[in-house]
Amino acid sequence: MRMRPTLSWTPAEDLPPGSTDPEPVVDALGAGGVLVLSGAGLSTESGIPDYRGEGGSLSRHTPMTYQDFTASAQARRRYWARSHLGWRTFGRARPNAGHRSVAAFGRHGLLSGVITQNVDGLHQAGGSEGVVELHGSLDRVVCLSCGAFSARRDLARRLEEANPGFDPVAGGINPDGDADLTDAQVGDFRVVPCAVCGGVLKPDVVFFGEAVPPRRVEHCRELVREATSLLVLGSSLTVMSGLRFVRQAAQAGKPVLIVNRDPTRGDRYAVTRVALPLGAALTTVAGRLGVPVDSGA
Repeated sequence: MRMRPTLSWTPAEDLPPGSTDPEPVVDALGAGGVLVLSGAGLSTESGIPDYRGEGGSLSRHTPMTYQDFTASAQARRRYWARSHLGWRTFGRARPNAGHRSVAAFGRHGLLSGVITQNVDGLHQAGGSEGVVELHGSLDRVVCLSCGAFSARRDLARRLEEANPGFDPVAGGINPDGDADLTDAQVGDFRVVPCAVCGGVLKPDVVFFGEAVPPRRVEHCRELVREATSLLVLGSSLTVMSGLRFVRQAAQAGKPVLIVNRDPTRGDRYAVTRVALPLGAALTTVAGRLGVPVDSGA
């Protein structure tokens, strides 16, 4: 029987309540050397829903798994139809105050690095440099046969040409850029092959049930080793891909600080969880540090 990936988490213990005082985050950033680990919650204020928060997409949507994508041509048709439609909305998202605050902290030398679980590219659009995309990026496409990479905008053009008039109304957009469509709306959507070898194309993202490339994991572990503290922003830490770095930091005696409105799987490793909206919390932190944040206008 095929194992399904971990999609949810229920606390098995009483966790400390969240705080509304961001001062520990101010102190950590003021000391410098902070490594940021961000999740889908950081992008909700840009109009991209998260997976597990209030109204999260997992309440109505099961993400595509690597096993289903590679095993079924019909699953790939469904995925690409939904992703092609979602890309139009996803691509219009703009960085919010949280992304811009992280970029400002970086410009002022307060960060040692940024790791994101998000695939939306909003950290970079907000001005952050050297971002490690733990789960890849929807901006790129990879061929599963020959390994060739191509730009998502080029695939979008090819899919438009192969599916003229395809413009259904989606029931929602998800953190992975996947739109909610019925099978009837997907219809006979045409999937295009790799332009180099004719193979199967996949977005260059880590699907649920797929492993993060080992070299990328080791790079992130090295960033944790070099950091003074770890600041988690908008991640429930449900999946091990992010939680392992929280555990690593805590085991090394490095302070872990979390800004997330809901409890997380990493709370017991953290010195504090600030239960405030991310944009407002990080803007407040920047103000207390005297760090100007771009308006985004």
